[in-house]
Amino acid sequence: MPTDGWDFSWFEGRASEARPSWGYARAMAGRLAGAGAVLEVETGGGEVLDFALGVARRRPPLVVATEGWAPNAAKATALLRPRGVPVVTVAEDAPLPFADGAFDLVVSRHPVRPRWAEIARVLEPGGTYFAQHVGPGSVFELVEFFLGPQPQASRDARHPDRERAAAEAAGLQVVDLRAERLRMEFHDIGAVVHFLRKVVWMVPGFTVEAYRDRLRALHQRIEAEGCFVAHSTRHLFDARKA
Repeated sequence: MPTDGWDFSWFEGRASEARPSWGYARAMAGRLAGAGAVLEVETGGGEVLDFALGVARRRPPLVVATEGWAPNAAKATALLRPRGVPVVTVAEDAPLPFADGAFDLVVSRHPVRPRWAEIARVLEPGGTYFAQHVGPGSVFELVEFFLGPQPQASRDARHPDRERAAAEAAGLQVVDLRAERLRMEFHDIGAVVHFLRKVVWMVPGFTVEAYRDRLRALHQRIEAEGCFVAHSTRHLFDARKA
């Protein structure tokens, strides 16, 4: 089972996650239609950008994507090249290799760590950052099943109020910020294993061998209760550069 990219279709019938009410991919398509030069940061396998370009009423003249993980970059290149979108390999902690004010729209779905100063730098005055972020304590029911109770600092990481303050400190004006908590269900232990292999930061160093006892206990719980319930957290950022 491949773990690169952000295609979660393998989980159909085995796990489910409610989606945020704002429908980010289609909302992104609406923003693309009115943009001139677009950068997607951390595109993953390019799936969201590919979808948004496919349904957008108008294609922007310039679209570029970045990705830091080589398997994802290769997958995104294969997917986005037919749309004329170059994928630039950029490490998560490296400066964006673009000139100041190069883009009027920067988008991102689930960036690992938003680099606000770089986002603000590559946006032109009046440009927009439109993104969906992972929120605080996301899927912590599953994390804590394997790792035990986590410190409050870990739970508070990615809090939208903190991210708002960081965005404003970088010179962005937050126009809209919405947050939702969404139900997830895992219906078999195979779905849990595949999820933890795909989203590797949830349980760092996860292997079946290392967590065999916890996996067995979780399997028995799913068999008894029908599913394991967790909750993801998401927030929508709409910010502008003054």
